[in-house]
Amino acid sequence: MSFNTALSGIRAADTDLRVTGNNIANAGTIGFKSSRAEFGDVYSSSLLGGGQDTPGSGVTTLKLRQQFGQGNLKFTQNTMDLAVNGAGFFVLKNSDGRSFSRAGAFGLDKDGNIVNSTGANLQGFLADAAGNVNGIISNLKVDVTTQAPRQTTGLDSAFNLDANQKVLESTGSSFVSNGTAVGVATLGVKPSSNGYAPQTLTIKDPKGAVVNYTSTAGAPAAKTASELNALSGISATASTAATVSAAGFSNANGNLVLNGVTLSATTLAGLQTQINALSTSTLAGVSAVVNGAGDLDIVSKVGGDLNFSFAGPSAAGNLSVTGSSSGAQTVSNLTDAAVVGGTLNVIMDSGFAITSSTPASGNLFAPITPASFTAVTVNPFNPTDSKTYNHATSASVYDSLGNSHVMRSYFVKQNYDVNDPTTTPNHWKVYVQIDGQNVGDPDPSLPSPANTLPTMAVKNVYFSPDGTLNAALTDKMLISNWTPLDSLGKPLGALAPLNVLQGGSTPVVEPPASSNFAIDMGGSTQFGSAFAVENLNQNGYATGRLAGLDVDSKGILFARFTNGEAQTLGQVALAKFNNIEGLKPIGDTMWAQTFETGDAVIGAPGSSSLGAITSGALEESNVDLSAELVNLIIAQRNYQANAKTIETANATTQTIINLR
Repeated sequence: MSFNTALSGIRAADTDLRVTGNNIANAGTIGFKSSRAEFGDVYSSSLLGGGQDTPGSGVTTLKLRQQFGQGNLKFTQNTMDLAVNGAGFFVLKNSDGRSFSRAGAFGLDKDGNIVNSTGANLQGFLADAAGNVNGIISNLKVDVTTQAPRQTTGLDSAFNLDANQKVLESTGSSFVSNGTAVGVATLGVKPSSNGYAPQTLTIKDPKGAVVNYTSTAGAPAAKTASELNALSGISATASTAATVSAAGFSNANGNLVLNGVTLSATTLAGLQTQINALSTSTLAGVSAVVNGAGDLDIVSKVGGDLNFSFAGPSAAGNLSVTGSSSGAQTVSNLTDAAVVGGTLNVIMDSGFAITSSTPASGNLFAPITPASFTAVTVNPFNPTDSKTYNHATSASVYDSLGNSHVMRSYFVKQNYDVNDPTTTPNHWKVYVQIDGQNVGDPDPSLPSPANTLPTMAVKNVYFSPDGTLNAALTDKMLISNWTPLDSLGKPLGALAPLNVLQGGSTPVVEPPASSNFAIDMGGSTQFGSAFAVENLNQNGYATGRLAGLDVDSKGILFARFTNGEAQTLGQVALAKFNNIEGLKPIGDTMWAQTFETGDAVIGAPGSSSLGAITSGALEESNVDLSAELVNLIIAQRNYQANAKTIETANATTQTIINLR
């Protein structure tokens, strides 16, 4: 019996050595949990029991208990390295079924599945296209293919429009120079004049101050316009038009002179080409075109005089000139010249008026009466002129092919007059263009073909007295006439628009069937502070490729793409058991469920007492090497002591044998 007792001790010491050695061997194994051997003494007894002084029969191994204490976290900066900080196991699946592990060294296989180093699939809860995580557990997968583009169907924006901004647009009045000499071709001896006589205008501003302006005798309309523009509240433009008749035209010697420039072309078509070629140099601002009747129309866009003559020594040709007013003049010798003066278009700001002119009836301005004036918008919105809008901003929008386009929004404060019931306080207009093109619906009231062309998209925005958006009065903002164009202005082949007359409406249906998208300005304000973009977010994006992955503490798998978009792909699942010590080690730092563990309870990290996920880290083995080395010494001593028991028992037995 002593031999058996000692042998059981040796076996126990050997088991202790194997467990300790296994712990030491796996001290560097990620996710490894140390074990310890637990022993119990053995006593022999009959059915009815034995005496209290029964000697023991040795030792037996009761259990090899695993220690599931938390291991230290080692940070790796690799996003797909995951560690469970707290309770729970990663759920894995392979051809042998489901297993569980604390080793979180994961990567992607060729199909984009998240797998561990043995090829087992990491399990988790998948997300739909909108990023909503469902409760169905499956293989977690990262789509490594190209992300398809998404067309913009909605744009959420919020701005603060400065309540202290001035109204830039107003209603003024305009009139034209329609005196007896305006636009009339005059014939005289070189050098000749347009025949404009001096005329004085008395101008009164909104405060009652008076300014007298006198034009210069014979001055071109361009010079007079420049002098009027120097006056406060006055703006003027000028242009000059003349027609050279095809009947009797001759420039056989190529010595026709226009504004001091000799033109050698012998036909009107040749003159057209020659004048237009010089329109940016010696004949700046002058252009020509042969009209349908075969005559040559010449225009000075800046309002300079058009002066026609022939230069010697060659003989003069023949020229018949008509200005914008009726009456032709003929130049057929070297001494004469025909001159056509320009027309002025004068615009006065609101509150400015011309009270009189001297002489009242001149050859520049006819008698000025209330009927001479026409109401006109002063400083109307022009997207190319920053002086015509208060604020502007831009955003990217995407067509159905994933091409990016620039949408610009311009904000123009509107006038409010307490005496004018057509005006409203806290009123703004928002103008929208995409890639510099108009995207407003066609105006069916215009004549063809203008009634099919895009108009400027403009929406009315109103604010309440407290500065918040008045949604009841504010227009619904639907961009419903946008044809996506390339850099050359040609259609890209993306989805075409569906304007309101054709059935375009809000909300825009999904998936989209047109290029339409809605703009929501909810949350916008009008406070007395600087213009600010508080929110600008649209739901479209270009084609993208996977750029990176992130995993948060709740196990949410978040993919980032090269197009700037991000998408929730799923959530890592964790499992817990009522009795984790019942898990069966199956190698490769994985465990299998057994009857003793109870059913696995699978949930999201951070819920139901499950631990959190730490990305970019691995859980190290929880083996305490110092303690294991001490255990190694103890096991060795126990082994030696039991061996000594056998040696002693053997010596005793030999003594007994020798007595015989």
